Amino acid sequence: MDLFNKFGLYSVLFRYGHILSGIAWIGLLYYFNLVQVPAFAQMEAPARTDAIRKLAVKALWWFRWAAVATVAFGVLIIATVPDQGIYWKRAQGSALLAGIIMALVMFYNVWMVIWPNQQVVIANAERVASGQEPDPAAGPAGRKALLASRTNTLLSITMLFFMVAAGHGNYTGGQPGGGARAIWFILTVVIVGAFEANALGLIQGTGPGPTKKMLETHKDTLIAGGVLLVVFIILNAIVLG
Repeated sequence: MDLFNKFGLYSVLFRYGHILSGIAWIGLLYYFNLVQVPAFAQMEAPARTDAIRKLAVKALWWFRWAAVATVAFGVLIIATVPDQGIYWKRAQGSALLAGIIMALVMFYNVWMVIWPNQQVVIANAERVASGQEPDPAAGPAGRKALLASRTNTLLSITMLFFMVAAGHGNYTGGQPGGGARAIWFILTVVIVGAFEANALGLIQGTGPGPTKKMLETHKDTLIAGGVLLVVFIILNAIVLG
């Protein structure tokens, strides 16, 4: 135990596990949105059904459990941060907090939105493959999963920036006051909450509409994610200095 504490191996191993599992989680997220969904749209129904049964099921297993591992290692990293009281008062801590909020929303989407709805889609694929009639609930379920997945892709761009900036960059130096940190926290929660409400259909439902345009194609989602990143960088500079 003393050896681990002396050389900080706990922190190194936790970070290593966090990065490895994060690569798997976000990598599969990008695979689904940039590769699989566009490819499935071009497939004939029988080929798509077969791909869902043989490919998507395996990918979704790694996807959801990589998310669990990423969050678990993240919690362990936070638990071993030295000088907790000082760290979270620094701008680095505020930047990391923004990334954590986004990551937790993304994790919620994986397990509470994407996976439950994908189970309906997978069950429907099995029904069709066995010669039964398609489940009418599969279409709406797939739509809900898509909106959550696209929202995760959008948020991931800013989330990854603040995760990296907090740990490796000089961008977020300094120690802002308590009021500035509170404003930053509130702004983060409100903005991320608005995107999540849109993903869940609490704003204008789950059908096509003005607020869903940025989620209809992966290109629009990437553009919206880039815009959100710029907005957060500007807010970070204004609020935290």
